[in-house]
Amino acid sequence: MSEAPSPVRRRSGRGARERILKAATELFTAQGVNATGMDQLATVANVSKRTLYTHFAGKDDLVHAYLSALEDGLFPAEATPGEPCPDPREQLLAIFDWPPPRTDGPLRGCPFLNAAVEVPDPDHPVHLLAAAHKREFARRLAALARVAGARDPEALGERLALLYDGAVARSTALNSTGPGAHARAIATLLVDAAID
Repeated sequence: MSEAPSPVRRRSGRGARERILKAATELFTAQGVNATGMDQLATVANVSKRTLYTHFAGKDDLVHAYLSALEDGLFPAEATPGEPCPDPREQLLAIFDWPPPRTDGPLRGCPFLNAAVEVPDPDHPVHLLAAAHKREFARRLAALARVAGARDPEALGERLALLYDGAVARSTALNSTGPGAHARAIATLLVDAAID
């Protein structure tokens, strides 16, 4: 007589929220927001759906939390006038130095651009967060440009942000980090032309 398989034990309690966010980061990065279901998230996080919904009201809430957790790590360094800033010119260019992918899967590019595409309603909280991130990204580049001595730091910040987004999108389409190197070369010309 064979024994019935024991039921799958789910972990609950402390750390469930962190496990859910970790699973969301892995899955949303690898396959996108729309292709990731709540059942899959619960399985990978090793929590019940009840626990998942205890921590996040729904998928939109989870996507918002996932993007919020990523946000600070994807900004260029904050530069403020009057405070020492190690080589602001190099920091402007360093945004194009992408690390090699940590997965064998395809490159997924910028999670904020991906979210904006996958949640196209411009009034949706996820889309609004993605747009706010992109504005802040350009603002921080402009602040670095100001410290570096750019004649029109806001224009340079916007141009570098646009170049960055284009390079990330091209990297995603080509599944290659090569566009980052080409974008850095273009950014070098832009930065050098803008700084006296």
